[in-house]
Amino acid sequence: MSRVKRGVTGHHRHKKVLALTKGHRATKHSLYRRAHESMLKSLSYAYSHRRKRKGDMRRLWILRVNAASRIQGLTYSQLMDGLNKAGVAINRKMLADMAVKETEAFNHLVITAKAQVQH
Repeated sequence: MSRVKRGVTGHHRHKKVLALTKGHRATKHSLYRRAHESMLKSLSYAYSHRRKRKGDMRRLWILRVNAASRIQGLTYSQLMDGLNKAGVAINRKMLADMAVKETEAFNHLVITAKAQVQH
């Protein structure tokens, strides 16, 4: 059985980790053990925050729709209730985009929702 020297493999692994932690503070980008801990933590944060971003965006869309619908005299919940009763299936992302870029089309939706809420 021939002898296996493992220096090259370990060196590549260390270089990969140190490359991932480039820009981290103090010894977290230069010492392997600290860098490895920092890398695991940062990858964990990246994973969870990618999912958290979805909720953040939904909150932003709701904020925009609420602000635009209040200008027309309807609260967000009344608007959504009216749209559901009218059978208008449009998601919050599209509503927020319409509220910002296509105000006339959004106003027509608000009028539709108002008619359903008053009944």
